[in-house]
Amino acid sequence: MNVRSLRRLWPQKVRTRLTLIYAAPFLVAGLVVFGLALFVLERVILPTSPAAPLFPAGKLSGPVAQICQSYTMTSTRLCEQAYAAYYAGTVAGMQSQQNTLAKLLTFWALGLGVLTVASGGLGWYISGRLLRPVREITATARRASEQHLGERLALAGPRDELRELADTFDDMLERLDAAFAAQRRFVANASHELRTPLTMMRTAIDVTLAKPSLTASQLTDMAVRVRRSIDKAESMIEALLTIAISDQGKLSTEFTDLATLAEDAIDAAAPEIERLNLKVDAQLDPAEITGDPQLLERMVSNLVDNSVRHNEPGGWIRLRTGHSPVAAYLQIANSGPFVPDDAVPSLFEPFRRMEARTGTRDGVGLGLSIARSVVTAHHATVTANSQPDGGLDISVLIPHHSAAGPRPLP
Repeated sequence: MNVRSLRRLWPQKVRTRLTLIYAAPFLVAGLVVFGLALFVLERVILPTSPAAPLFPAGKLSGPVAQICQSYTMTSTRLCEQAYAAYYAGTVAGMQSQQNTLAKLLTFWALGLGVLTVASGGLGWYISGRLLRPVREITATARRASEQHLGERLALAGPRDELRELADTFDDMLERLDAAFAAQRRFVANASHELRTPLTMMRTAIDVTLAKPSLTASQLTDMAVRVRRSIDKAESMIEALLTIAISDQGKLSTEFTDLATLAEDAIDAAAPEIERLNLKVDAQLDPAEITGDPQLLERMVSNLVDNSVRHNEPGGWIRLRTGHSPVAAYLQIANSGPFVPDDAVPSLFEPFRRMEARTGTRDGVGLGLSIARSVVTAHHATVTANSQPDGGLDISVLIPHHSAAGPRPLP
């Protein structure tokens, strides 16, 4: 029989294996004690029977015969009778002891067997009690699905390893439930938002084609509206792809300077800054980090675009970059409408716009969502605070990911 055959004979259920593990040491210990007791009884406590009979042919022989022959005739006969009675009593006593020992061994073996079975049953019961949380975890895991993630184990009892396992499983279900809920909400919002530009394009085309006589100006106006809707849909799709790429965590590792990215973002937003007559206060100190340059560029661009888009004519933008021994930072603040403190966290959710406070629907509502996704992918932190005079103050802290630390700064 090879090792594979022996493995097949070994029980597959953990409860059965635990029962055998409980019962086997008891059986082995009982056998050891049984063997030691038997050895002591036979070799130490109980006397042994004579090696040879004292009366091989009805006559006394050996040293005993010499002793008895030294007496007179009558005394010799009495001596022989005495030794004969002694021998008979010794033999009878030894037979009785052997019978008693045999009975003792029988009862001992029965008791050991009964206690072994009882220890196995007790082990079966105890292992069942110990494995009950595992069965609950298994049943909950089987019932868990995308539509059924609200159930929790909430295991009570001592805080042992099984309690920690159950709590960890509950935490995992809670994170999965939140992730699936966010995904469903994001998909619903994305489908709704993508449907809007498509509806606008279809409406513009249908209204234009329904006119009896088309003019070049009408066709041009339709083309402009369709182009505007296409640009909005393209921007939204690009933003969704950026979030998907950053959420996957597959990032390239290149040295990138946040100051350079911030300067490029300000240059790109220069026409809108001039249109709103915004005052830009930029202090861009070197802030080199190791990360994905494309995602970081999109994050900085979205933050700058957000500060410009949700500003007010004649307002201001303050931009700071720099570094410390462990991290680089980017801070951007802007004037604008007042944002309540309880509304600040929701601005980082997908498709949450400021239209209730600014009255505009420019943008796709994914700027801050992209920033948060990129920050999370780089194991960084982003904080946003509402300013008393209006606007937001957003800070991004990105740790240096290079094993040797950042490059020496000029």
